[in-house]
Amino acid sequence: MSGGPRPGIIDAHHHVWELSARDQDWITGPALAPLRRDFTLDDLTPRARAAGVAATVVVQTVTVAEETPELLALAGRGDLVAAVVGWTDLTRPDVADTLAALRELPGGQHLVGIRHQVQAEPDPGWLLRPDVSRGLTALADAGLVYDLVVLPHQLPACVRAAAGHPELTFVLDHAGKPPIASGATEPWRTHLRALAELPHTVCKLSGLVTEADRAARTVEALRPYADPVLDAFGPSRVLFGSDWPVCTLAATYGEVVDLAGQLVGGMDEDVFAGTARRVYLSRVGASSSRT
Repeated sequence: MSGGPRPGIIDAHHHVWELSARDQDWITGPALAPLRRDFTLDDLTPRARAAGVAATVVVQTVTVAEETPELLALAGRGDLVAAVVGWTDLTRPDVADTLAALRELPGGQHLVGIRHQVQAEPDPGWLLRPDVSRGLTALADAGLVYDLVVLPHQLPACVRAAAGHPELTFVLDHAGKPPIASGATEPWRTHLRALAELPHTVCKLSGLVTEADRAARTVEALRPYADPVLDAFGPSRVLFGSDWPVCTLAATYGEVVDLAGQLVGGMDEDVFAGTARRVYLSRVGASSSRT
């Protein structure tokens, strides 16, 4: 797609960082070397505005308690970031108090969800641990959502965790990171559909370009992975996310927006704004309550 800006888009997934303030210890090796520099809101804003983005959701990158307050303060500036998916240790017995304290910080009303780097956990059943389950209950009680950043082999645990917490909205980041570079679709597709059968789950159409090798960064190559997402969840439970600046390893911000529009078959209002508004932005400033 092309032809200028498409106003009103909500980018439901991006990051920012300044290495002088917070090291990004996951950026290692030559493949990720282009990301080892600062990526700030000032860098993102003109690119997002040019693509017709009206608001964004910034998402945590490191499991460091100090990062979330920084992201909340950024959202409190009111420039572009409307909501924050932060991090806190869900396994702590006082996690409910920690969530309440985060909401009292400057910009705290913008906290809408929590994410943990489950993809880095060696235990494929990490989400099913009793202490994690207790933390997920605390999220639901606080009226927050839980973002899932997992690898395909961890999807069965996602299904079981979500089934055990019907009161909590689960958001699958990057469609569960399908193995696009290999060309395989199973068992990822089967597990994805099992998760979608739970009505309190949604899925981000994000991160696909960086899961593909260079030859597969086309609409035709990505469609076998985007179509199962749209078929399983339906547009009303799918959200667009740029995954900026990680996406810059494969495509510009504008190219990612255009590619998503082609995969969806147009700038669907649900995918590009409505779902994010319901799942994330509706929680901004909301008092603690069950979802």
